[in-house]
Amino acid sequence: MRIRNALPVFGLMATLALAGCSTTSDSASVENKAAASGPTVQTAQIFDDVYGVTTDAGYSLPAIPIQQVKPQFRRQIVSYESTERPGTIIVNTRERFLYYILPGGKAMRYGIGVGKEGFAWAGTAYVAWKQEWPNWHPPKEMAVRRPEIAKYVEGGMGPGLTNPLGARAMYLFNNEGKDTLFRLHGTPEWQSIGTAASSGCIRLINQDVIDLYNRVRPGKTTSKVIVVQ
Repeated sequence: MRIRNALPVFGLMATLALAGCSTTSDSASVENKAAASGPTVQTAQIFDDVYGVTTDAGYSLPAIPIQQVKPQFRRQIVSYESTERPGTIIVNTRERFLYYILPGGKAMRYGIGVGKEGFAWAGTAYVAWKQEWPNWHPPKEMAVRRPEIAKYVEGGMGPGLTNPLGARAMYLFNNEGKDTLFRLHGTPEWQSIGTAASSGCIRLINQDVIDLYNRVRPGKTTSKVIVVQ
């Protein structure tokens, strides 16, 4: 399913880029800077054992060599004091973290890949709908830059292990009910976690996006998303 009702609220460049959610050639990794802004966090539990081979909807997701992923970007429960209610998602693009607020001053934290400079987005939205093993429809503007993907503009790329949206996608709408073209989604490129390597969307390791997807209840009152830079 492809949504065509889009509003370029946050700038033309971001709007054109976000629907693609594909890798670009530039990337820049960052270290954990949690103390630099926002609440101080402390890890309560880390989930290194969840990145093995995962069978899902008939697909066999390969194991992630998790020791090659920096510890701060692995799924973990952290202390996180926030005035936002449980179920809220806070994305800190500078730190490369996504926080899913839990009760009791805790949050589930995931490492993410973000958009490179010029393709960033910030604001408040909500998850309007979500999809397992989504189709990928790159925008025409991306196809101009990368002619090899032009064949997917109209027909789309079907779900699969090489699809840039990975195993799950969650679609963010603004408070006026318009599609931001900004997605939370999986990726087959686990090496990009912790970097600025996408055309705007927030990407997670497939095993992590499945976990987040199972927690999120779409709806304006149940799935607030705050993206900060």
